[in-house]
Parts: sequence; C-alpha cells; structure tokens
Amino acid sequence: MRRFSPLLLILIAAVLAGGGFATAALGAEPARVTTEEHHLSLKPIVLFEIGKLAVTNSMVVSWIVAAGIIVCAQLATRKITPVPKGLQNFWEWLVESLHNFLESIIGRDLVRRTFWFFATIFIFILFVNWFGLIPGVGTIGWGHYESTGAFRIDRPLLRGGNADLNMTAAMAMIFFACWIIWAIQANGVGGFLMHIFGPKGESKGLMKIAMVGVFFAVGLLEVVSILFRPISLSFRLFGNVYAGETILESMSHMVPALAWLIPIPFYFMELLVGLVQAMVFMLLTAVFTLLIAQHEPGHEAHH
Repeated sequence: MRRFSPLLLILIAAVLAGGGFATAALGAEPARVTTEEHHLSLKPIVLFEIGKLAVTNSMVVSWIVAAGIIVCAQLATRKITPVPKGLQNFWEWLVESLHNFLESIIGRDLVRRTFWFFATIFIFILFVNWFGLIPGVGTIGWGHYESTGAFRIDRPLLRGGNADLNMTAAMAMIFFACWIIWAIQANGVGGFLMHIFGPKGESKGLMKIAMVGVFFAVGLLEVVSILFRPISLSFRLFGNVYAGETILESMSHMVPALAWLIPIPFYFMELLVGLVQAMVFMLLTAVFTLLIAQHEPGHEAHH
C-alpha cells in the first residue's frame, strides 16, 4: 500500500482554511435581525470580529473540517501496520483509489508531482460538502419569533463552507498559482509561452508567417480562457452547493408540519451532489494541468 504523508494534507487543508479566513471579510454580511421573508443569504454571516478580521459561520465550518481531516490523517498514520485496519485501512483505500484514478487520466509522471494537491482538494471539498448536510448546520443559531409563533434563524452558527464564494474562489486561486508553477516546471518559461502562442504543425514560407499571426491571436484567446478558469471553478462549486442549500431550505418550509420528512430524499441527492462536485473540481483542475504539461511525441520539456 502507498504511504500517505499527512504533512501534505495538513499543509493544503491549512492553506485552504486560511484562504477562506483571508477573503471572507470581503463578502461577509454583518449580523442583524430582520423580519423580512425568510431566505438564504448569498453572503456568510459575521459571528464575531477579532480586530479588523470578521469571522464568519462558513469560516468556522472550514476550520472544523480542516481540523478533522488533519486529526484523522494523523491518527491513521500514527501506527502504520503492514496489514491495515480501521482508520488506516480507510485512508489507504481512499488515497490509493484516488491515486490510481488520477494516474489513469494524467499519467504516472504528472500524478507523481501533483497528486498531493488533487487528492487533498478532493477530500477537503467532499467533507466540507457533506459536513454542511449535518442536521444543525444552518438551523442552529440566533433568530426571532414570528407573529405565528414560529422561530426563524437570522444568524446561523454554522454555514456550509463551499456555500461561501470566498472559499471556492480561494481554492480556485490556489490551483491557479500551482498551475502556473507546474506549467513552467514542465515547459520552462519559453516553452510555456510557445505552448500558448507558438504555431502548431509544419508549415513553410508565407504560410508559416500567416500561421504565426493566427496562432498568436489564438494564444490571446487562450490567455483569456486561462484567466477565466478560476472564476468558472469557483462559481460552479459555489452555485451547486448554494442551490442544494436553497432546495433543502425550501422543502423544510413547504409544509411546516412535515418539515422533518419532506427534505429527507433531497438529503440523499445532496450527498451525491457533494461527491460529484468534489470529483468535478478535482478532474477539471487535473485536466487543465494535463493540457499544459503534456508534450507531443518526440518533444521533450524545456528546462
């Protein structure tokens, strides 16, 4: 069985949680009590402030999940045995399954250099998504009584970490920084620029000059596409998680007497959505990396 160093997981989980910590104040909604029609806020709710730093309910969830992953990884690898069992068996199965899956997609050499990121991003997103489905997340906190006697939550104590656009944007930006590093490592600076702007195929004479202009224009479009990747990654994950929260919220208020029953089928659907979205984020980042790091037959990387 492959040995999995928990230090890599600790590092990335801490960076991801730190990314949410650093950016959440940019789009946090101040605490307030409202009597408006109940709805889920697009922004996280500020729970308290440490100096100028606003700590939100989605940040708390990210910290809890990151801490849980770190503790579980440490416990699983504290006493490694040749025949794994219990928590060690689970982590080795999860990590080796992800390794084999990614190796079949991006190749052995690339997965050797990038697996630490892709595995951790998948595990972190998956457990943040599933943690947001635990009863009490979004339904325990501060609120007010309505005229009907029903209690409405205005300031939930906890909120799904990936339902915060700051969190998903931070993960996407971390990937973008890693992508640039991996691209330069695989191609060199000149090779990286040639990969984007350089002419493809064989041509001579005037046709070669024309193709240089064409592929330079194509390269400019590629640059725009590359710059939009973090935006699409962050909004895709955020939108799906927020939509799931909205569905569960709507179902729980459709028939107050059956609020405990109606959302149950949707919980199972959101468990699947949480897995799929973690897989999609990992696969897209892996494929983006493969596209920039792979080389045509007969061409070697420029270092």
